[in-house]
Amino acid sequence: MSDPTSLPNFPPPANEHPLRGRVLDVLVDAGAQPNLDTDGDVAFQANEQTIFVRVTEGDLPVMRVFGQWTLPDEVASDADKVSATCNEVNLSLNCVKTGVANNTLVVTSEHLVVEGADVATLVQVSTSIILSGVQLWHERALGLEPGATPQGEPGQQGEPGADANGSTPGQGS
Repeated sequence: MSDPTSLPNFPPPANEHPLRGRVLDVLVDAGAQPNLDTDGDVAFQANEQTIFVRVTEGDLPVMRVFGQWTLPDEVASDADKVSATCNEVNLSLNCVKTGVANNTLVVTSEHLVVEGADVATLVQVSTSIILSGVQLWHERALGLEPGATPQGEPGQQGEPGADANGSTPGQGS
């Protein structure tokens, strides 16, 4: 008999978490190699950034796609600027919310997923708009020209260092 700890981590049966199962299928089909974290969120990489999908099952299933980024010190110390930037981005983009908690920027896109919804398109569009939203947030907060990136080398998940948006990747929620 083989060691049970060496067995692969299989996703739950589709009937146990049907929407989360559909999200996992979409990400596997796209070659994203998703993982389930300890909160039951689906985590995957997009443009070297960790993106999460949290699913709430029920009569009206909700899919929340989000990312987290630690704020650069020069921005985190100015609470008024952080709040104003969140407000500005929230009013500028459709289907995206930004917020800050404990010096961590959260950019999220939430959807009610009705029967027959195209989950693949929702995940793809949500991921794109989240990455655009975090770029816009940093451009506005740091006073950068659109499309510019702050100085610094991209950091790796779990290691200190600035990412392409000028922040250090955050931990899962």
